[in-house]
Amino acid sequence: MSLIEQIDKDKLPQHVAVIMDGNGRWAKEKGKLRVFGHQNGVVAVRDTVEGAVELGIKYLTLYAFSTENWNRPKLEVMALMELLVSTISKETKTLMDNGVRLNAIGNLSSLPEKCRKQLIETIKKTALNTNCTLTLALSYSSRWEITDAAKRIAVKVRDGELKAEEITEDIFGSHLNTAGIPDPELMIRTSGEHRISNYLLWQIAYAELYFTSKLWPDFRRQDLFEAVLDYQKRERRFGMTSEQLN
Repeated sequence: MSLIEQIDKDKLPQHVAVIMDGNGRWAKEKGKLRVFGHQNGVVAVRDTVEGAVELGIKYLTLYAFSTENWNRPKLEVMALMELLVSTISKETKTLMDNGVRLNAIGNLSSLPEKCRKQLIETIKKTALNTNCTLTLALSYSSRWEITDAAKRIAVKVRDGELKAEEITEDIFGSHLNTAGIPDPELMIRTSGEHRISNYLLWQIAYAELYFTSKLWPDFRRQDLFEAVLDYQKRERRFGMTSEQLN
């Protein structure tokens, strides 16, 4: 029986978040520049997105570029931005063919104009697709997102649009970049690292964490299927006991 045949389609995680790690190490192992790893990581993205659609996962969020990544060598950052522009442009047809809607979160105003323009264009073009929502976290960090939400809530309280005692988890969540998107039930990180790296800290409060030693350029839909199978073997108690669930 194949991996996908073992998966219970009635118990899929609605939202899967991924930290795509290991591009640089993958390239280094092959004696190449880091950008070579990023280029090959695009293949992993395409196959993972198509795998998510094949399974029926409705939301897939990929950590593409963190706010901390701006501190990398200038040439690498420039290459990443150029790669991002060309990839979004080239993959628009793939998104359309698979019924995938593109979305983005993060401090998008910090992206180069060319990159931001291509991103917005593809977001508009794919807006009516309904099979899966692919969210790219770009110039993103969770602490930045939470701080930004707190600032916007504070302004509303100052201006009398909201009372402090009215602030709830739902109100706070509605001011995050991911407003309107269900929280991830499964978070995958590649490359063998066991860190969250400032990614969706509010949203993954109850997510199942799955770590694989596979470097991102080698990740394929079969690896996604394995992660989902592992997820389905776990008992999600949300603070309750097994007896209560049963």
